[in-house]
Amino acid sequence: MAEEDEEEEGGPPGLPPGTPFYMTPAGAEALRAELKRLWEEERPKVVEVVAWAASLGDRSENADYQYGKRRLREIDRRVRFLCKRLERVQVVDPAAQAKRDQVFFGATVTYARLSDDAEVTITIVGVDEADADAGRISWVAPVARALLGAKVGDTRKLRTPAGVEEIEVVDIQYPAP
Repeated sequence: MAEEDEEEEGGPPGLPPGTPFYMTPAGAEALRAELKRLWEEERPKVVEVVAWAASLGDRSENADYQYGKRRLREIDRRVRFLCKRLERVQVVDPAAQAKRDQVFFGATVTYARLSDDAEVTITIVGVDEADADAGRISWVAPVARALLGAKVGDTRKLRTPAGVEEIEVVDIQYPAP
């Protein structure tokens, strides 16, 4: 599902419409920076190219014009998405977390899979910040949902495509205040 479609349908799968988009301060700043770059740098350059290409005459076979118009639509679609997302974003600063002995949004959690004792470390972040390869997991991901509210030593059941797996919280860290 395209990210723009998510916004129209109320957000990420499994969340009711109107659910806020939780995000770390760094994630919200990254979206603002992308919006600023698209609107103030990239879009004006593309508009300039389109205007130049349009001045050449026949637009039906003008590749610069056609590509430029397509790129403008892509930029405008992304700008609309970012504006809507930033209207609904709820910034949660993990460094301000008072209950540091439990797993909440922004926590870096190390857990052990009880089936093979393998340890995995993840950080629970917003939907738009998730990057599984970097260990940043969306707060709506099954593993994050299983861990939310847990304390060190707690075991939780995690539903995976392979079946139910038990995991145990080994460590919980938050950024320094």
